[in-house]
Amino acid sequence: MSAFEEKPAAGRYTSGPKQLGDPDDKSLRKVELEVLIPKVMRDRAKTEKCVPEVSDFEQCCKDKGLLMVFSCRKENEKLKNCLTKWYQDETFKSECRQIYLDERTEFRRTGVMKKHRNLAEKQ
Repeated sequence: MSAFEEKPAAGRYTSGPKQLGDPDDKSLRKVELEVLIPKVMRDRAKTEKCVPEVSDFEQCCKDKGLLMVFSCRKENEKLKNCLTKWYQDETFKSECRQIYLDERTEFRRTGVMKKHRNLAEKQ
């Protein structure tokens, strides 16, 4: 039996202190595996791992305007290669999965989304 079959869906997502799911549940739904974790990977890769490539591509696009499609192929290729390298790195994937699980656990525990926590901390 997989982790998905152990609890009925209603019980899994309505438990916990805020009725948002068990904060300690580490099982992942299909949408989390295929959409939300890759989003964390994409964001981290662009902001932490491929910063020079992103910067070069953005600058090229700003400089070339409408001709960027043809003029920035080299920069785009470098950016795609860098992103692909990180998307295929198993250590990076597991780090991003853990980051996602930590954020989800905190949300389920407090009921406050990450973006709202960040706004509250800045004020």
